[in-house]
Amino acid sequence: MDQDRMETCIVCGQPKEEGIHIVNEFICISCEMEMVQTKVEDEKYPFFVNRLRRIAVRYHV
Repeated sequence: MDQDRMETCIVCGQPKEEGIHIVNEFICISCEMEMVQTKVEDEKYPFFVNRLRRIAVRYHV
């Protein structure tokens, strides 16, 4: 892996090479896939909402 291309995911906290950017924050591919497949009733849903809320709070979106 190319260390220069690594970014830390705001969801899992792990350094990854591939993912998406929302504002200036990075979400790795595996977390993105898990988030979009998580149903509202799932116990992990509030965790994902909390992580995404950090973007809104940090950047006043």
